[in-house]
Amino acid sequence: MNALVRLRLAGFLRTGRALAPLLAGLVALGILYGGGRAQPAEAYGVSAVVLFPVLAWQTRILLDIEPDVQRRLAQVTVGVARERAAGLLAAGVTALVAVSVALVFPWLVGGVTGPADPGDRSLLAGLTLGLWAHLLVVPSAVALGALASRASVGGAAYGVAVLAVGGVGAVVLGLSDSVVPWLAPPIMAAARTTAGDAAALTLVGLTVWALAWSAAAVGGYLWRRRAQG
Repeated sequence: MNALVRLRLAGFLRTGRALAPLLAGLVALGILYGGGRAQPAEAYGVSAVVLFPVLAWQTRILLDIEPDVQRRLAQVTVGVARERAAGLLAAGVTALVAVSVALVFPWLVGGVTGPADPGDRSLLAGLTLGLWAHLLVVPSAVALGALASRASVGGAAYGVAVLAVGGVGAVVLGLSDSVVPWLAPPIMAAARTTAGDAAALTLVGLTVWALAWSAAAVGGYLWRRRAQG
């Protein structure tokens, strides 16, 4: 399975498909941090929201590179479960690389600043919360991108629709105070938490929420893969 993960990563890089989501992410982050300097936790919380659709799109691109025939040959060679797990793992690796870039980028452009007032969080606390917010987004974005892949939905138009509905829905539902937000990953709730009172119980609750949503979305992806054959 490791060889299959490396093969998919190599195809993603060598075909140049990695360039589009990378540039989109850098442009979005450049616009975000171009508005002025902010505390790390607050800045990273918003950055994670911005990256969510980019990482989902990146996952879809990576999973769609492999031709259908090659994917079926991989299933025969390593097994169905390992073939599907290899795609998700490869997408997770690329998402973590993008997160690493997003964490470093604001310091290069002067988009963040250290504590200025006595009541501000320490730099270490802000960086820890920012890392948490970005890692929280990774499984949800990978799961959404997998749901939007060609192997899951078939046509490209359906994939775009899944990305659009999932990306917009995560923001819109996240702004609601009703029970409806549980239908979306907690990316907006995480952003509000990094900017406000980040209690330990809240962080644990949001983490469990994100993992549960991601597990459900991955389950939907695997079900669709079985339906597609």
